[in-house]
Amino acid sequence: MLATLAFWAFSGVLIASAFMVVIARNPVRSVLFLILAFFSAAGLFVLLGAEFLAMLLIVVYVGAVAVLFLFVVMMLDVNFTELKQGFLSYLPLGAIVALILAGELVMIAMTWQTSPQAEALRAAATPEGMSNLEALGLILYNDYIYFFQTSGLVLLVAMIGAIVLTLRHKSGVKRQSVTAQVGRRREEAIEMLDIKPGQGIGE
Repeated sequence: MLATLAFWAFSGVLIASAFMVVIARNPVRSVLFLILAFFSAAGLFVLLGAEFLAMLLIVVYVGAVAVLFLFVVMMLDVNFTELKQGFLSYLPLGAIVALILAGELVMIAMTWQTSPQAEALRAAATPEGMSNLEALGLILYNDYIYFFQTSGLVLLVAMIGAIVLTLRHKSGVKRQSVTAQVGRRREEAIEMLDIKPGQGIGE
């Protein structure tokens, strides 16, 4: 019963927060709802007996939210002065999100430890005598190795494409030449001047 209630609670919060990520006009609120959606999805993974995937979702995706927010600020040119002034207006929403996250964490702990249904799901998710991490590794690197490598190549191409698209060359802007800087000699970098007493450098 508790596992069923937790499933409906996590699913409802996940769908609602994902919807708010899309319709929210403020990027700060979108990021807050995105964090809530990731935590809710991690709770669903715990209910399914995939604790490793839940922790991976929190560590990788929630940890990458800060980078995502940084990109949003860079692309939208958000005024930091106005952002600091509006901090108090985000405080109630942040407190609500924090309370929901705390409630979800308590519900996950109670369901993971006390529910027989969750114990059966954890046992059914992995083969006999094998941990969740070992089963996931065997599936990724044996059954789906080609798809796993292909996804890695797609992410690599996407990263290179993002770097190429954001690299802008402007006329009149001096760019650093690494080859010229590394290969320069002492005579090119230092100039010795014989300055007489009472004489300035420009004289």
